[in-house]
Amino acid sequence: MNIAFDALPLLGKKTGIGFCEAGQVRALTRLHPEHQYTLNYFAVKNLEEKKQELKPYLDKHVRMKHVFCPPYGYRLVSGLIPVPYSLFFGKDNQITHFFNYIVPPKVAGKTVVTVHDMVYKAYPETVRARTRHMLDLGLVQSMKRADRIVTDSEFSKSEIIRYYPEFASKIRVVPCGVDSEKFHPVHDETAFRKIQETYHLPDSYFLYLGTLEPRKNLENLISAYAEFAKLHEHPAKLVLAGAKGWLYDSIFQQVRRLHLEHQVIFTEYIQEQDLCTLMSYALAFVFPSIYEGFGLPPLEAMACGAPVLVSDAASLPEVTGTDAVIVKPDSIPDMTNGLNRLFTDENLRKSLSQKGFARAKSFSWEKSAELLYQVYQELLPEE
Repeated sequence: MNIAFDALPLLGKKTGIGFCEAGQVRALTRLHPEHQYTLNYFAVKNLEEKKQELKPYLDKHVRMKHVFCPPYGYRLVSGLIPVPYSLFFGKDNQITHFFNYIVPPKVAGKTVVTVHDMVYKAYPETVRARTRHMLDLGLVQSMKRADRIVTDSEFSKSEIIRYYPEFASKIRVVPCGVDSEKFHPVHDETAFRKIQETYHLPDSYFLYLGTLEPRKNLENLISAYAEFAKLHEHPAKLVLAGAKGWLYDSIFQQVRRLHLEHQVIFTEYIQEQDLCTLMSYALAFVFPSIYEGFGLPPLEAMACGAPVLVSDAASLPEVTGTDAVIVKPDSIPDMTNGLNRLFTDENLRKSLSQKGFARAKSFSWEKSAELLYQVYQELLPEE
């Protein structure tokens, strides 16, 4: 087979979509080298830098194809005028996979699109206006164009069917995986002291890692933490790590309003090489999001041996099973109790660490890639 991937999510600072594509592409091209793969991308700036970013994915059977055109310019124009994608990337590919919701017009061969979640329908107020606009304009057309729709969880499949039942027969579930070489327990005090100095970390901390944005439910987490902190003379601090998304001002205002400036620490974007150590040394990892299509960070924390707290919302219980403290995302007392249990009960932390580590092992990118490969085989069955 000749298989092409839209490589745009792999470039720049990767979000969850980019990490999902990276894990699946790396595993798939390694497991099935008998096929030819192409990484397609539009770009007009920092061309050499982008080549270097894609270099780790290349092999004798994996190449890249660059078209000198602004990526979002093409998306904007093709949303109004059906400029053929094949005009830029040719007609040789039998399958082209788009990992970020949108399938452009007139792609040669079969098409696969990954629709990670339906948050823009379920909680539109938590989604950036331009993203809502893009999906309102293009998602239905994309799902019509796609031969298969891939999503990350059974929950997300049910959500897509809830809003777009006409596409039910096209949907296939391909869960994400965890890179066990990248995420594993770290016991290295020197490494920890180094990142402590870099990010101004305390010795004992609850860790949230993800984008600062409304659907992550951080204002409720901060309120719950404030109640938890009142119960202890020396409480663990709360570290909110991750880049600013949008509508994040209220998160900082909440910290100031509750006078938690010395107990809540913002680190902004964490370098990839520091993630494993940061998670391994956390007292617990907390992820109280109100909506996730999959929720990869809790699994990555489990792979590092961190006990985990998640909300009982969306796909998170499906991902963590019973191997985490599960709380109601809209209940401050319930979340406070969860934080307090993790802080005071060492046996609970040890038990969750062991169970979570075993659970994370059951989610691998190799398993994810093989499920994705089955989707491709449906489209082009071997003769």
